[in-house]
Amino acid sequence: MLIVVAIALGKFALHCYFNNRYGYFRDEFNYMDCGDHLAWGYVDQPPLIPFLVHICRAVFGDSLRSIRFIPALASSLLVVQTAVLAREFGGRRFALLLSAITVLIAPQYLSNGSLLTTNCLEPNLWMGCAYFAILAIKRNDPRYWLWFGVLAGIGLQEKYSIALFGFGMVIGLLLTAERRVFLSPWMWLGGLAAFLIFLPNLLWNIHNHWPFVELMHNIRADGRDVVLPLPQYFFQQMLLVNPFTAPIWIRGLIFFFVSPRLKPYRALGWCYLVCFTVFFVLHGKNYYLAPVYPMLLAAGAVVIESAIDGRKIEGAETTSLKTSRNRLAWLKPAIVIVLLASGAHVAPLVVPVFTPDSFIAYMKYLPMKPPVTEHSLERAVLPQWYADQFGWREIVDETAKAYNQLSPAERRGCGIFAQDYGQAGAIDFLGRKYGLPPALSGHQTYYLWGPRGYSGNCLIVLDDRRERLDELFEHVEYVGTSADNPYALEREIPVFICRGAKFGTLEKVWPQLKKWR
Repeated sequence: MLIVVAIALGKFALHCYFNNRYGYFRDEFNYMDCGDHLAWGYVDQPPLIPFLVHICRAVFGDSLRSIRFIPALASSLLVVQTAVLAREFGGRRFALLLSAITVLIAPQYLSNGSLLTTNCLEPNLWMGCAYFAILAIKRNDPRYWLWFGVLAGIGLQEKYSIALFGFGMVIGLLLTAERRVFLSPWMWLGGLAAFLIFLPNLLWNIHNHWPFVELMHNIRADGRDVVLPLPQYFFQQMLLVNPFTAPIWIRGLIFFFVSPRLKPYRALGWCYLVCFTVFFVLHGKNYYLAPVYPMLLAAGAVVIESAIDGRKIEGAETTSLKTSRNRLAWLKPAIVIVLLASGAHVAPLVVPVFTPDSFIAYMKYLPMKPPVTEHSLERAVLPQWYADQFGWREIVDETAKAYNQLSPAERRGCGIFAQDYGQAGAIDFLGRKYGLPPALSGHQTYYLWGPRGYSGNCLIVLDDRRERLDELFEHVEYVGTSADNPYALEREIPVFICRGAKFGTLEKVWPQLKKWR
């Protein structure tokens, strides 16, 4: 475990060093804004990540490394968690080392450590639940199901998808001999604990008429996400955790069903199959299933270690097995070297080790393009997780130019209306040095914050059509377009100063500005 901890610390140092190379990510603006408006829920997420980033900013400040401290720490901790799972499955030194390396090189977990998103804590919480499930089965102690429920409840406050993991575990238990656990009060107490921890967010959703459900419905109706056929969806699962680790986690999944050694944990295998099936049928994005793979990687590492070391028969090894083991010993360093080499090759895809131009050149040497999850992202020269770190300062600069053209009297009553939470969040965060007021938007949770007392008679409007604005205002002045950033997803955003509202007050038309998609 000391070597595993050293690997985790190295991963943490890697993220801390490179996490300030580009700029703030679109969603990070959203989490910071939500963190400035603490509540029990938001349109597109539960409250845990905004709360944590609120704490981080209070303690460490607003730098990129501060904002991304939690992702770096959580992604590094996952290395240790996976090795602990391998140990509970009966793994020894090589299994622990192998499982740690598979998590170290997985592109999705490297990405989780590089950006603040709701994905960053998700694998830790899923695998925390898996750990207590393993202990409950291994030690025949149903009290661990209470802690499973506690972590599941915390997970629901981080991202709702952990509910599917819980559902998969229930199905898995019902399909195995472990179904007897439902006769224990501890399983039901665990469910009650999860419900009570989740209850404040549930009540918030009820009070606000289920905004997250409406959001998911609108996204599906818009056809925004890329829908993959089964073979391609499965192939992208392999890409998420590195194709070279696929033989490991696939072997782990299979051996949950065929190995006497892993048979007690067969519910975990069923859990994976349930999660995979539901996400595929519901057209979930490829990375939605990523939090589940550490437990399969841990199981696969144990199986591979056993295969290389040989098997014991009645407490002693036969000479032939001992000879076979000695002949296969070279496989251990060979596997480690191949995995580390493949990890180094794909790491620049998700960790900004290169300048943007160098990365664009580097992509030409990759065997395939990075997967795209939304149709609107297909035009970007960089992958979306990089492209959405550029262009925000240019938008804020042009907005500040418009704001400075207003008289002091106009500024007091002039709001800034943005089309999405990325633009609005950039103005709220980056615009402070220009003295810009908080932005308005109908997008996601910004809609719930309302017009903030602005009448709408004077507005700076970003990224809209001149023809539409002429219909809404008496006077529309084009200020300019944000400087083109070739790496950005949002490029050349027009900025207008609009005066003399024809629609009455902003509060009156606010319901028409709602954009949950």
